[in-house]
Amino acid sequence: MKDIPLDLARLSTVDGAQATRLLHRVREAALAGERPPVAPRPVIDASWRRMSRMGLDPDRTTRTVLLERDELEHRRRTSVLGEALRTLVDSLTDVADASLQITVVTDDEGRVLWRDGSPSVLRQAGGIWLEEGATWTEGATGTNAIGTALAVRRPVRVHSAEHFVRTLHSWTCAAAPVHDPRDGRLLGVVDVSGPAAGFHPATLALVRSVARLAESDMRERHRGNVERLRSVAAPIMCRIGGRALAVDSYGWTAAVTGMPPVDRLPLPKSFGAGRVWHPSLGMCAVEPLPGGWLIQVADDPDPASAGAVSRVVLDLSRPRRWSVAVSGAAGSWVQELTPRHAELLYVLAVRRDGRSAAELAADVFGDATRTVTVRAEMSRVRRHLSGVLAHRPYRFREEVEVEVVTPEDPEELLPHSTAPAVLSTRSLPRPPLGTTLALTTPAATIPALTTPAATTPSLSPSAATTPSLSTQAATGPALTTPAVTGPGVTARPLA
Repeated sequence: MKDIPLDLARLSTVDGAQATRLLHRVREAALAGERPPVAPRPVIDASWRRMSRMGLDPDRTTRTVLLERDELEHRRRTSVLGEALRTLVDSLTDVADASLQITVVTDDEGRVLWRDGSPSVLRQAGGIWLEEGATWTEGATGTNAIGTALAVRRPVRVHSAEHFVRTLHSWTCAAAPVHDPRDGRLLGVVDVSGPAAGFHPATLALVRSVARLAESDMRERHRGNVERLRSVAAPIMCRIGGRALAVDSYGWTAAVTGMPPVDRLPLPKSFGAGRVWHPSLGMCAVEPLPGGWLIQVADDPDPASAGAVSRVVLDLSRPRRWSVAVSGAAGSWVQELTPRHAELLYVLAVRRDGRSAAELAADVFGDATRTVTVRAEMSRVRRHLSGVLAHRPYRFREEVEVEVVTPEDPEELLPHSTAPAVLSTRSLPRPPLGTTLALTTPAATIPALTTPAATTPSLSPSAATTPSLSTQAATGPALTTPAVTGPGVTARPLA
């Protein structure tokens, strides 16, 4: 029974004092490295472990430096969440007020932008610094619904002694992340918090529903914007010869002519009017439209000016935001990645010889039969990176230089991933600070997942490099099978 995680819904039926004592015993045992009377919930246990690795003091206060009023107002004005604020607040405030709780909305950095609800609870919230402009990430205030929801990117409830910092043990909270439906970007979190005595197991479902409702409202507004762009672009497209499409500022297609339609065209961050090289279309002429762009594909581009892709940088160094940068003679662009796409590209980066769908399924899911899921995900990835990825097998093209920027601590590589390929890398020795892995074309043996007796790359104490695997000396475990050859791995300090 000790290994069965806590069930907060069932715990709510137990005497309040008894339930509180049990949560405290679980927390104290877990933090002391002892076997708790009941296993903490997995999401809470994982968060406590992150706090321990950070060295966070459980007896610290939750006091933080508040944003200046001008900065707070600027974040409010520029936050996309402002579009959905009325939906978020109106849907929750009446419920929260009646149940002696408050509604809190934060941005993607955990900064409180708005709060509302019971006046008495608002005053109590000031005592724990749950105020407008305060920071509520895990790094600032330990395990809490806002910070943990930002960390794991899914709805989270944290009750009483499940909070890492002791100051918050008299509170209960439930939070859900809100994403921008136009590009999937994390916008922030909506949260309901209050005294632990007011805990109700249905609060998390309510918060999750309101977050989805806000996303739906933003999606409907975006659909209306695309329709308006289509009405402007349609007469222009009728007069254009050749291939062209009209897209909004997020790349969503409003109209197309002379080419197969696509739902969305990924746009570089520096995208603008003029002659632009696009990795999926080649050289294009771009003109502004109200609310978007008219893109005309050059049917006879100058090969010298088209600029083949020569370099890809996969940046996995940040804990919650990953990206791929593509560059060549004609310019460069950056695309942010979902956690799953980051995993897939990481595997392909370290396995330059390529991976079949079954091999990728084993690398990412630990199940070689999940090929349908892998093919669907790779289809989405190649839609953005068709100029640098090949298939049969899936791989980066041979002429492309690939660089992987990793965190300083291997344990922080894609921290919430359970992919076997990622887990094996986390077990490697810690590299020196500020290094990158540059993966190039020479053949070499690369590290593996499943060979227990294989040797791992050694670190030279006199050189600031990550493990160097070369054709001369590079034996180590392969991702799924031993002795598979692939490109060399070298390292150099971050610029």
